[in-house]
Amino acid sequence: MGAMPDGGPNTALLDDGIEPVPGLPATAVDESVREAEERNWTPAKIALWVAIALLGGVAWFMLAIVRGETVNAIWFVFASVCTYLIGYRFYSKVIERYITKPNDRRATPAEYKADGKDYVRTDRNVLFGHHFAAIAGAGPLVGPIIAAQMGYLPGTLWLIVGVVLAGAVQDYLVMFFSMRRGGRSLGQMAREELGVIGGTAALVATLLIMVIIVAILALVVVNALAESPWGVFSVGMTIPIALFMGVYLRYLRPGKVMEVSIIGFVLLMAAIIGGGAVAGTEWGAAFFHLDKVTIAWALIAYGFIAAILPVWLLLAPRDYLSTFMKIGVIVMLALAVIVVRPEVTVPAFSEFASRDNGPVLSGALFPFLFVTIACGALSGFHALISSGTTPKLIEKERQTRFIGYGGMLMESFVAIMALVAAISIDRGLYFAMNAPAALTGGTVETAAAWVNSLGLSGVNLSPSLLSETAANVGEQSIISRTGGAPTLAVGLAHIMQQFIGGTALMGFWYHFAIMFEALFILTAVDAGTRVARFMLQDSIGNFVPKFKEHSWRPGAWLATAVMVAAWGAVLLMGVTDPLGGINTLFPLFGIANQLLAAIALSVVLAIVAKRGSFKYLWIVALPLAFAAVVTITASFQKIFSPVPAVGYFANNAGFAKALADGKTSFGTAKTQAAMEAVVRNTAIQGWLSVIFVVLSIIVIITALIATVKAFRNASAGVVNMQFEDPALPSRIFAPAGLIPTAAERELEAQWKKLPADQRLEHSARH
Repeated sequence: MGAMPDGGPNTALLDDGIEPVPGLPATAVDESVREAEERNWTPAKIALWVAIALLGGVAWFMLAIVRGETVNAIWFVFASVCTYLIGYRFYSKVIERYITKPNDRRATPAEYKADGKDYVRTDRNVLFGHHFAAIAGAGPLVGPIIAAQMGYLPGTLWLIVGVVLAGAVQDYLVMFFSMRRGGRSLGQMAREELGVIGGTAALVATLLIMVIIVAILALVVVNALAESPWGVFSVGMTIPIALFMGVYLRYLRPGKVMEVSIIGFVLLMAAIIGGGAVAGTEWGAAFFHLDKVTIAWALIAYGFIAAILPVWLLLAPRDYLSTFMKIGVIVMLALAVIVVRPEVTVPAFSEFASRDNGPVLSGALFPFLFVTIACGALSGFHALISSGTTPKLIEKERQTRFIGYGGMLMESFVAIMALVAAISIDRGLYFAMNAPAALTGGTVETAAAWVNSLGLSGVNLSPSLLSETAANVGEQSIISRTGGAPTLAVGLAHIMQQFIGGTALMGFWYHFAIMFEALFILTAVDAGTRVARFMLQDSIGNFVPKFKEHSWRPGAWLATAVMVAAWGAVLLMGVTDPLGGINTLFPLFGIANQLLAAIALSVVLAIVAKRGSFKYLWIVALPLAFAAVVTITASFQKIFSPVPAVGYFANNAGFAKALADGKTSFGTAKTQAAMEAVVRNTAIQGWLSVIFVVLSIIVIITALIATVKAFRNASAGVVNMQFEDPALPSRIFAPAGLIPTAAERELEAQWKKLPADQRLEHSARH
């Protein structure tokens, strides 16, 4: 099956212009063989995909059409998984065939720029884990839970359909084009493809937005770990475990990925179980009981160290290790949902879907649902990771579909499971947990009375349910535990205790979930810091070329220090000012993140147009148009809305007037100092929103101009791919996806027959 015509690819010049390396087996499966495998539709394969399509269709029918009093949670699992499988197998293949057109005979930057620090060839499964861990931060856990206020269907549709047509498309294409350009950052690609004006706007926007994103991710970690000895110990232990895995895989047992995976998983489970035991001791409770400021400084130091260490030593193995935890917990939750089959009482569209004054989320369904679900369907932060660490580690070009498109589908599934966990608990309990204390009153009696006053259909919350739930999860109170994370923990505990352990284990499952969320988000902080360092180096490199050499240590250390200082300062502001933390940063996080996605898709649009792929340009134009309309509309409403609950400046004016009138309390602010903080914070929010949306509009317009120019050039027979690195022949082979095909296994066997010293010699010649 793997035989090549005319003596194989190493006997003559290939039609791609890449001279094969003498003395080596083929570095890629022949295209005719690959296409024959893909077109080999056996009856069993046809039956399988028909079954997947039918199951997915039934699930969507139950979610979107059937209107009973309840809906079974298993349909969320089936609808999402079936849609993901079809999207990956068919839609991403269209993108691969007609837009990216990968060539595995061509060396990737990890091969021809290998430096042992930032450019390191990484096994595709390890890299999938690193990439997934890096992109999966607070967004897929928090956003869907907050958006559940509007009902289950809007969020479900956006998470599943949006990721197939928008989020996964962006991640895949940005990763591929960055890899073709030596692993350049998104901002640098924008400068090259869009010119000085559009490129400069993109550079400034990405740097500013990155600071906000990393700060909010770090702040969520701080809030989750503060005064939690169990969480601090368990999350802290992942660092030495990852260091051990990195050394083990590079020096002790190179290539033994499965072996080190099992060892790492066992050590991780030991750290989690041991965290509970250590926290139960007197010395452990005292030593690991840290306040928010201490944890914030520890995170700042960790972010700096993680960004400058070789990627193989800490970042890649730590993220791979975290992926066991992340995917393992989500798969376990999905299995529990299938077995327990919890009934969801939340309506498809809630009473707040048509209003803009919800107690959890202010603003109408359009556009605020789409910016609140900040990561599960489309995320600009992912574009920074996809043009940051990951493209510098990829072994073969075809792996970008598995890692980029597939990794984003996995994150969407995380978001769906978070949504299911949130809507599986009592609906009244959901609002009592996610509404601010100014509304709930802070006690079980006042919270129950307030929830019941909302007039929600079928909701009759009792104070005893609030007290009983808090006792079951081992907390003094669960009222007004805003931010989404505690709600996810309660929902996960509610489902898992029916699966394993009963009510007696609810406390364990709750604190396990809190620790899981902290670990989940922390991996995005360290990867985000490293990406921020690359972005700043590329930006400075436009004026001081030496900075573009990522292996140049003085430049790397300086850029890391500047970016860590920037997000660290914002983090400390959030930690020390209770009204200037989450309240200031999180509203900015959603809109800024989606504006960044629009910027990324704009850059991709220009690149695809310059490559001459106009027939399939709609694949990029469709999500770009939607993201642009949503984010610009949301930004304008946050800037110009006269409703204080929605508009930054309207809120600012209301509090400023109250201060001028001599009031000592106003709205949710109970002191004059708190009122002054609100005035300051809303001004910061408003003006940053103005800057972000103006820069984004500039980038979008310049991308459209570049696209039109590319169309005119194509009409004259000119295709522009000048910013891609020169094509060099690859000296290695690796399969493209999770499971090697028959032809890939045959080629792998040929490479294994090659003496190890000969493989290393050929590889080292690059």
